[in-house]
Amino acid sequence: MPGIFDVTGLVAAFLTTMAFLPQVIQTWRSRSTADLNLGMLLALSTGVALWFVYGLGTGQVPVILANGATLMLVMVLLTLKLRDRFARAA
Repeated sequence: MPGIFDVTGLVAAFLTTMAFLPQVIQTWRSRSTADLNLGMLLALSTGVALWFVYGLGTGQVPVILANGATLMLVMVLLTLKLRDRFARAA
């Protein structure tokens, strides 16, 4: 049976990851990335990727799950932002 800190970590992981879902859905539906800051997305995706690697290295399941899922969501936003940025430049 998981301990209180494991449960706390998993709940925190779920909530912080799901916090990005409404932004991904809104951006996907509106097809607009104008309000997304590219610098923030780059810094966030780098930080989350590093946390993911840290979780893998230390074997911390909540860190691995949260940052793996968050990285996927942030990468969707980053991909859409870069696509729009390069489409405008062309």
